[in-house]
Amino acid sequence: MQSIPTSLTIAGTDPTGGAGIQADLKTFQELKSYGMSVITSVVAQNTTGVQDVHHLPISMIEAQLDSIIDDIPVQALKTGMIANTDMMKIIKRKITSLNAPYVMDPVMVTTSGSTLIDDNARVFLRDELLPLTTIVTPNIPETEHLLDRKVNNEEDMIQAAKDIVKHFGVKAALIKGGHTKGDATDFLYDGKDPYSFSADRIDTHNTHGTGCTLSAAITAYLSHGLSLYRAVEQAKRYVTLAIQYSLSLGQGSGPTNHWAPRIDEV
Repeated sequence: MQSIPTSLTIAGTDPTGGAGIQADLKTFQELKSYGMSVITSVVAQNTTGVQDVHHLPISMIEAQLDSIIDDIPVQALKTGMIANTDMMKIIKRKITSLNAPYVMDPVMVTTSGSTLIDDNARVFLRDELLPLTTIVTPNIPETEHLLDRKVNNEEDMIQAAKDIVKHFGVKAALIKGGHTKGDATDFLYDGKDPYSFSADRIDTHNTHGTGCTLSAAITAYLSHGLSLYRAVEQAKRYVTLAIQYSLSLGQGSGPTNHWAPRIDEV
């Protein structure tokens, strides 16, 4: 029987559908990977920001993980919002046994610059979860939190990717250039060689959920068995189209368009 690609996301929710679990599942579906999810936090948010957060009990997070792991093979997984150390500990314990690529979107800082996790959780994420990952995908503010230093230009981004791999045990790091000026260029370092992935910067404020969508796309492509380089390359193309055809919904930063590749093919 032919194997069905499967992808698991462990993250918080977005009731308006632009980010978090909902964006991940939409991305998995569009990229033909069977999507599964474990909710860590129920987040009341929309295109204007976060209004409230309810963290699920650790026992419920564990039960969700057990339900999936005991029943369906996980061929690739990603994590997004993990709010505290207790959540991280149970996730680490459960995913260590999975023989699957692990993509980490280190959700630590909001677009406005507010931190989402405390210092203890940041240290645990860096020292305990990063060594398990196949690739980590921080934006520039998250990179600065991981390394405790400023990232000011492309040379800094390349060096940051190398330092994250060297110092924290992660196999690869993709530093995203969404916060820079000029072309939208991301830098990948896989422990051997640096690579860059560039796209024209699109003049839109509708970028809600881009980090979730990119990391979910990498996860989906890895579930199909693509190499890491090809998974990142294809995911970059996917998220660029999602931004190009983004949706003017809501009163704030609208969501990316997860079915955009279908539009591009017409």
